[in-house]
Amino acid sequence: MGADLTTPAARAAYFTEENSIDTVNARMAKTVDPRLAEIMASLVKHLHNFARETELTQEEWEIGIDFLTRTGQICTQERQEFILLSDTLGLSMLVDAINNRRPQGATENTVFGPFHVEGCPVRQMGDRICLDGKGESCLFIGRVLDLDGNPVAGARIDVWSDNAEGYYDVQQPDIQPKWNNRGVFVTAEDGRYSFIGIKPVSYPIPDDGPVGKMLASLGRHPFRPAHMHYMVRAEGFQKLVTHTFVGGDPYLESDTVFGVKKTLVAPFTRVEGDETLWRSDYDFVLARPDQTR
Repeated sequence: MGADLTTPAARAAYFTEENSIDTVNARMAKTVDPRLAEIMASLVKHLHNFARETELTQEEWEIGIDFLTRTGQICTQERQEFILLSDTLGLSMLVDAINNRRPQGATENTVFGPFHVEGCPVRQMGDRICLDGKGESCLFIGRVLDLDGNPVAGARIDVWSDNAEGYYDVQQPDIQPKWNNRGVFVTAEDGRYSFIGIKPVSYPIPDDGPVGKMLASLGRHPFRPAHMHYMVRAEGFQKLVTHTFVGGDPYLESDTVFGVKKTLVAPFTRVEGDETLWRSDYDFVLARPDQTR
């Protein structure tokens, strides 16, 4: 006599196209960490439904495996192709949005990016962070405030940007000075910050690997719009990781990593007869841990 397949447990014991999700998820031990079990069960469900919905062919599956293999093979300490893949699929921004819900009026988060460096020297307000003398100088100025409009003292503002050619210093350690276009500034009682950098420029993400080929096959460009990075930390407030984007940049509405939010597009005003060619004013509004959307 054949096996009794009338019960759900019995039906799940043998893999079929119809019960593939139940069969795979039934193999997890009952002692597995509940959160891990939840994530893996959902992953299996969506992967199997994806294959079923698209009628995935054997050849297409093999192409996918080859793509993931090549993505892993190109990864090094300096380059993380899987993060690039997550970024260009919009997954990094979605995870960031889920984990950084803020009330109306608070400055929005965006992707951290791969080029932040710990240990950057603390500078005096108004200092120049561009060390290679290239690019169009820009005064960055504004305040760090709470949701009620009060200045935040002691806020630590970590800033970094590309150089005039679209490269960060860590991408060109033998060309750019160390800490080029980087600095840390700490606000006083008035919450104000100011420093002189350069007007950032648009640049392409590394597109010589599997992710770049994927973008090309989808008819997508690899460019990020010009932006200045900020990480703002202050005691009693949520950490803010964000950019300000150069208004008018041609890639604002097609950022390859989906990092642009309308509230983060900042004015960059041409100035005449001043110390810098440009000025960008932007206030950062911090939320407290219990102030979430």
